[in-house]
Amino acid sequence: MFNETLWFIFAIVNFILVLSIYRMFGKSGLFVWIGFSTVVANLQVVKTVELFGLTATLGNIMYGTSFLVTDILNEKYGKDEAKKGVWLGFFTLLAMTIIMQFVLLFKPHEVDIAQGSLQTIFGLLPRIAIGSLLAFIISQYTDVLIYAKIKSMFPKDSQLWLRNNGSTMISQLLDTFIFTSVAFIGVYPFEVWIEIFLTTYLIKWLVAVMDTPFMYIAKSFHKQKASHS
Repeated sequence: MFNETLWFIFAIVNFILVLSIYRMFGKSGLFVWIGFSTVVANLQVVKTVELFGLTATLGNIMYGTSFLVTDILNEKYGKDEAKKGVWLGFFTLLAMTIIMQFVLLFKPHEVDIAQGSLQTIFGLLPRIAIGSLLAFIISQYTDVLIYAKIKSMFPKDSQLWLRNNGSTMISQLLDTFIFTSVAFIGVYPFEVWIEIFLTTYLIKWLVAVMDTPFMYIAKSFHKQKASHS
């Protein structure tokens, strides 16, 4: 149960860091986190682990925080600001992918120790990045639109959990299917891909449930500033 225990601790740490950057830097901090989380999640996803007896990839918690952040932006500052965050994450991942492919092209010095490790991580990145870029832009836009729609139907603060979980769980299903299809079909046997798809969505679903209390805490931050945005 080591991985499972560590996973729950890791999730809480991620959510606390999201709240911390928002508390300290406001809306700007949320925009920074989206770019950061998009890049880091796509580095973590190359590592495969066993969670709850199933094959899974890392990165789901970090990636899930980007949905939490766009939901906070949508809730506190409106749909347009949430869309701006989506495009920021998209551009950040695209820029990293392009830059790191150039880095791999440089001929390493004979005493270099990093090329092999960089190749292992970033050599797979183009396919992962393509899958992630497609999944990110489609699912995040879906999340923003669904969140705004649910908010118009259920606007009360007591219904915050409904718009947070409802939008995220639907968009994450779409995200998981697109990403795992592009990134892993043909890389792993089909039955392993199915397991990764199901496990990935299950974990993202669990992350969405776990982030709900943190959404309520974030709602209480910067109330005056949000009301004038």
